Amino acid sequence: MLARNARSTLSSTARSVSRCRRYVSKPRLLATAATATRPSPTSAETADLVSFFDYPATRHSISSSGLFGQPSLTTPSSFHDLTHATIMHAHLLTERIVRARHNRHELLKVVKNLDRLSDMLCSVIDLAELVRNSHPDGDWVDAANEAYEQLCEYMNVLNTHVGLYEVLRDVLSDPSITSTLSREAHQTALIFWRDFEKSGINLPPHQRDRFVSLSSEILVLGRHFLSEANNPKPPAVIKPAELRGLKDGGLATRLKLQSRFTGRDLQIYPGSHQAQMIMRSAPEEEPRRKVYMAANSSTPEQIEVLEALLRARGQLASLVGSPSFAHMALGDKMAKSPENVNQFLETLMDHTRPHALKALSALSARKQAHIGSPTLPVIQAWDRDFYCPPDPPAPPIPLPPLTVGTCFRALSRLFEHMYGISLRAADVQPGEVWHPDVRKLEVVDEDDGLVGWIYTDLFARRHKASGAAHYTVRCSRRTDDDDEANDLQVETEEGQKLLSISRNFASATRRRTGNGEAQLPVVVLLTDFTRAPMSPNGPPVLQWSEVTTLFHEMGHAMHSMIGRTDYQNVSGTRCATDFVELPSILMEHFLTSPTVLALFGSGDKTSPQVGNHHEDPCRNIDTYGQILMAALDQTYHSTAAMDSDFDSTSTLSRLSSSRGLIPYADGTSWQTQFGHLFGYGATYYSYLFDRAIASRVWKSSFAQDPLHRNAGERFKHEVLRHGGGEDPWGMLGSLLGISDLGRGDKEAMREVGRWRIEDVSTERH
Repeated sequence: MLARNARSTLSSTARSVSRCRRYVSKPRLLATAATATRPSPTSAETADLVSFFDYPATRHSISSSGLFGQPSLTTPSSFHDLTHATIMHAHLLTERIVRARHNRHELLKVVKNLDRLSDMLCSVIDLAELVRNSHPDGDWVDAANEAYEQLCEYMNVLNTHVGLYEVLRDVLSDPSITSTLSREAHQTALIFWRDFEKSGINLPPHQRDRFVSLSSEILVLGRHFLSEANNPKPPAVIKPAELRGLKDGGLATRLKLQSRFTGRDLQIYPGSHQAQMIMRSAPEEEPRRKVYMAANSSTPEQIEVLEALLRARGQLASLVGSPSFAHMALGDKMAKSPENVNQFLETLMDHTRPHALKALSALSARKQAHIGSPTLPVIQAWDRDFYCPPDPPAPPIPLPPLTVGTCFRALSRLFEHMYGISLRAADVQPGEVWHPDVRKLEVVDEDDGLVGWIYTDLFARRHKASGAAHYTVRCSRRTDDDDEANDLQVETEEGQKLLSISRNFASATRRRTGNGEAQLPVVVLLTDFTRAPMSPNGPPVLQWSEVTTLFHEMGHAMHSMIGRTDYQNVSGTRCATDFVELPSILMEHFLTSPTVLALFGSGDKTSPQVGNHHEDPCRNIDTYGQILMAALDQTYHSTAAMDSDFDSTSTLSRLSSSRGLIPYADGTSWQTQFGHLFGYGATYYSYLFDRAIASRVWKSSFAQDPLHRNAGERFKHEVLRHGGGEDPWGMLGSLLGISDLGRGDKEAMREVGRWRIEDVSTERH
């Protein structure tokens, strides 16, 4: 099957023969003779990153090209030709794979050809996903949308292609063939096998039709659920007198003037700037309560959409013989089962609860002093933001202005210390990028030379997707053993023309190496940073939260760059969903080290200075709340969702009452705002899980000397290189020196639950 998740966060439930994901075994990728001897970057080269990002000149080469240097993508209409060329090429390769049942020599190539088929479709789908989320030209966006939909529809056909499944079954059931497969090839074959079975490939035709129908229904319900979650909510009605003593004097004045002008009570819409200021600044409890209730209410229709989604997922799981949707979703994750997830969450909850209660007691004392209560009052859900207002995120030591160039210079220095890898400014050809803001970087290994490219599109603009994401436009893989000469051919001139388009597109990032040929990865970092210039003519300065986001996304990017596997299906971030965030969260920890922060200066490394950094006192409360959200996700995707009397609001209320710290507010139904229930169904625990692992890896490997090359090399060779080609429990156990983790059982999940989560940032999926 081919999964198509392009974001840097967790995958959705369905996969497909392509396993595309936005978001890596011996190294196969070696440098060409031209790049192998390239020296390490000089101080002038790292300084060039500052001018490259902060004071850009025109850096175009003379020749012209299409998007990402692809001659086949010079106009929006060319997406149409590329789509049809890809579908035709994929059809020919599919036919070759199916015919392999009658040819032992071809059976030996089935896993490789399935991976080629996956790569062929993913490369265009992920490119289309990027373009439709970032391109400022509506014609390009429309063309990308059309390409995306057509290729996903074709991929859904392959998901239930009985011929492909039967050939793979023949391969895996023949010991004389499986004995020839490398560990990575066998792992790739098993991934395809599990994904086919998740799509109901073994079901009788009428049940398979039901599976397809339920899958479509889930997509429709999911989109409806997300749309409703993002729709504006009815306002809270607040009397001007209730805003007495509002800390934000300017806002209070504006609101009072608004009320006086209209002659009516104030209507405060949830999510608005006014609502946020009231939650943070209104001394009176009543307006905060009203805003909270308005923000967390739902219509009966919204609740029914969510519950219909949960029922449909349960029915889908039942069709393929799984007890629940959680069992179906977790079989190929590190957790393996919902029982193991619940073991992790219970242990983590017990470990975190005392720290959260201590923080809650501090909030209660603040409330007592504020309202003059003789006893400690109860902290309500609408009290959190008022009694624990967030301090502006700030670095632990004084730093120079944090321009984009300064940050990339620091990143290049850090990667050079850790991995022997540097970032270098790269020219672009006219038409290669989709917006003037986009910058291109070469990623250069001191031993292997050029290993890939990173494009950055960092600032917010109209019609660009919000949030932060890492797109794998092209994954790394070995290509010299593709055996394209034996692919099926077409006879017509038009067919040959289309086939040429597809082949040229596929070969654009291939490089000859000392041991053959490899496809180099291409990734894009898309963020929505604000432009805040440090002077009228100076470059924008990033907020500390934006620097943290940049380091997080660069963790994903380096996973894609360093991860070198023979198969794209397991390259880089194409690993277990509950392991994929480890490298990115770990990168955030480096920002807590004064030694690393010294790399932001003009010198390469200076003596660290200790600052007055302090931990947010409410983080333990927030972490505990996130644990409860993960527990709710598990309950919603358990067998309980199939009960005739299932009520999502009552389920939330019972969980809050039995395990929560803050009383549940009767009349609310917050679950309809929990958008991750769709994209993260039964896997929302993953971010907590990887936070715990990242905390332990940081403490055991990097905290004492974060720039020590040996530690970086260990992480590079024991984790990053393998992607999804090795068991993540085995990688983790080897890295941490805890052999028992290799079992990956309930006790291993319990052990991770005992680890202290060192919060370094807010959630960013």
